[in-house]
Amino acid sequence: MDFRNHKKATHKSFVAALKRTISQTTTFFVAFATIGTASVARAAELPHAPSSFVSSSATTAEVPVRASAPKIEENSPMDAKFISLAVISTGSTFADSYTTLFARQNWLAHKQGVCNVEVQSPYLYGTHPTVGRAYAVASAKSAGSVLAAYYLRKHHNRFWSAPLVVNSIMSLEGVTQNMIACN
Repeated sequence: MDFRNHKKATHKSFVAALKRTISQTTTFFVAFATIGTASVARAAELPHAPSSFVSSSATTAEVPVRASAPKIEENSPMDAKFISLAVISTGSTFADSYTTLFARQNWLAHKQGVCNVEVQSPYLYGTHPTVGRAYAVASAKSAGSVLAAYYLRKHHNRFWSAPLVVNSIMSLEGVTQNMIACN
């Protein structure tokens, strides 16, 4: 590769990065300007100075205007869909922990040719997981995913089910691997 070509490629990538940075800066500036303008535009009229009142007979009464806003129905975050996903997620997590204990049973029985050490996530369970640690990990994973989903559901995020689904998929993958290798 010629040094001049390398210099041109570096210059082109620098120019492209600079253009991206300028366009991102412009986008952020426009967004903040729009938000700032919108907040000022919603402001009411400035109040009258105390010396500008003429007489009490010349004042006019302002009639309040009622604006109807669409009524938002507040649904409870705990509905049948949420509870069923939470039960599936929790069940798959505890099944993963239960099948992870097969490695300890194989290790205690001195079995050869099957898994007798936790290899997929030893940072969570340890290399020879105990029953208490396995179920403590399952409880923490389940509670974390349910609380995250509840928080997202309560704040009307459309991806509220993602923590429960991801936890279920990861746990079912662990169950499958444990059943194949350790049983």
